[in-house]
Amino acid sequence: MKTRIVDANFPRTLDQRVYHLGLRAGEVANRIITLGTPSRAHGIASYLDPVPIAFKLTSERGFTTITGRYKGVPVSIVSIGMGHPNADFFVREVRECLNGEMVVVRLGSCGALIDVPVGSVVVPKGSIAVTRNYDFDFVSGTSEGQPYRLSKPVMADQLLHEAIVKALRTTRPTGINTSIVDHALNASADSFYSSQGRQTSFPDHNSDLISRLMTEHRDLATFEMETFHILHLAACWAPEVKPSSAEAPPLQHAPTEPSIPSAVHSPSTQTNIPDVVASSSGSELLRPPPRIRAAAAQMVFASRTSQDFITPQDVAKIEAWTGRAVLEALAGIEIEPDRLHEEVGSVWESKDDAEAVPR
Repeated sequence: MKTRIVDANFPRTLDQRVYHLGLRAGEVANRIITLGTPSRAHGIASYLDPVPIAFKLTSERGFTTITGRYKGVPVSIVSIGMGHPNADFFVREVRECLNGEMVVVRLGSCGALIDVPVGSVVVPKGSIAVTRNYDFDFVSGTSEGQPYRLSKPVMADQLLHEAIVKALRTTRPTGINTSIVDHALNASADSFYSSQGRQTSFPDHNSDLISRLMTEHRDLATFEMETFHILHLAACWAPEVKPSSAEAPPLQHAPTEPSIPSAVHSPSTQTNIPDVVASSSGSELLRPPPRIRAAAAQMVFASRTSQDFITPQDVAKIEAWTGRAVLEALAGIEIEPDRLHEEVGSVWESKDDAEAVPR
C-alpha cells in the first residue's frame, strides 16, 4: 500500500481519494459518460472544450477519468473496463465524490439478439441480469432448477433515455443509415461466454439460454455486461444523513499513483465532501433528495443471429457519432444550480470567466 488508507469500510486516502478510481471531490462532474476502454474515452474527450484544459487521471487500478466542459457544461468521461464488479466500483465511488445530482450514461458495445445490422445503436428502455447459478451442478448437469438466473427488469431513467434517442437522431451523420432501437430490453450477463450462451470447451449447459431469454422477454434486443448493474444501483440509491466531518484531512498527492500530468493540470483543491448532502450554501439539506439518473446507449458490434461482426472502419464512425450524441444529451439535461457540485476549486472551474454561471 503506497499511502495510508482510512476507514476499511469505505477505503479512502488521507486526502479523501477513493480507493479504486483514485478520485476526490472536485475531479468528477455531475454529468458522466462511462465506457469500457481508455481509447474510446480519449476519443470522446477530443470533443470537449479547449478551455479549461481537460483533467485526466488514471488510477493504479486502471480506471481513467477525463473531466472538462462540453459547450460550457461540466462533464466527465470515465473508463471502467468490463463487468458488474467494475460498474459497482464506478457508481459507488463516484457517488461518494459528488454533491447533488448524478447523471450517468453507459456507452458501450453489445451483441444483438434481434435482426438489426451491425453498427445499429440500441437505447434500452431497461435491463435484466443474467447470472450463472453457482448451486447448479455444471459437471453432471443433473441439478434441479436452471443453470442461469434471470432477474426482473430495472428501467432506465425516462428523461435521460429520451434525451439520448433525440440526440442520436439529430446528430446522425450523412452516410450512417443503421437503426436506432429505443423500445427494447437489454440483458447484462456476468460472463461474456457462459451467461451469454456462447459455446466453449467448458460444460456451461447454456445451449438453450438465448431461446429461453427470448421466450421470457420477447422485447429483448442486446447482450452486454454492465448496464443492469448501473441501472440497478441508480434505482435503489438513497442518500443518508450522517454527521459531517468538521476537520479537513491533511493533503497527500500520491493516493494510488494516479497519472495527473502536473505540468498541464493540477488536482482539485477540494479536500472533502460532507456526508450530508447540502445545498450550495452548505446549510440546508436538498429537498427532494438528489438522485442518480442512469440510461445507456449500446453500439451493436456483433449479431448473434447472423454472426456478423463490425469492421474497424465502421467502429470508428459509430463511436464518433454516439460519443458526440451522448455528450449532447448530457449537456441538455437541466440540473438546478443548488444540485450541482461546487465549481470553485474543481478541475472544471472556469477561471478565465468569473461571470460564468454553472449549468
